[in-house]
Amino acid sequence: MSADQSFEPEADRAARIVREQIIDGDRAPGDRLVERDLAAELGVSRVPVRDALKALIAEGLVTPRPRTWAVVRTFTDADVDDLIEVRSALETLTFRLAAERRTPDEVAALEAVLDREARAARDHDAKAAHRAGADFHELVATTAASPLLDEIGAITASRLRWLLGQHLDLQEMVDEHRGLLAAIRAGDGQEAARLAVGHVQTSRDAARTRRAQAGTRD
Repeated sequence: MSADQSFEPEADRAARIVREQIIDGDRAPGDRLVERDLAAELGVSRVPVRDALKALIAEGLVTPRPRTWAVVRTFTDADVDDLIEVRSALETLTFRLAAERRTPDEVAALEAVLDREARAARDHDAKAAHRAGADFHELVATTAASPLLDEIGAITASRLRWLLGQHLDLQEMVDEHRGLLAAIRAGDGQEAARLAVGHVQTSRDAARTRRAQAGTRD
């Protein structure tokens, strides 16, 4: 790999690390994100941290606060419902197009990601299963081969990863992805779209369950 290929700007690296921490649940809703503390933790100056927080605010994962800090966003039921409405429309089209436009190589790639997710679920590795599940969705989007849909979907991509990370039943997520992959493999766009709607609703229910459990602990 060349130096240019391996280079990652400090702001991008800071955003990536904090994004992963939020999506993986290592930073809880409401946790403070203070520029000075993050700069020390990540070994960078405060300027790239400030830029990283701006990016995460734009992605919908962070809520700004006055001056030099922010907090991890707390998603309300209304927030989740709004996200589900948008993702239902996007996912329906994405999975239908993926079924209609898939190639053998793309199906094989989806199978490999699903196998990775299934292994993580069997090992009760929630973090790895959630990441593989999100990778599955992103690979389906690539298979749909719609640059405009990719552009629109990018707006909610981080929130989709967060939403998929709310699943408590890892095997349920694997089983639903397996059904979606079967429809894609068969080239059945209508079935893929139908299953996609149900899958997004499962994510909504999982997010609400997580929120209820968090409220009980509080």
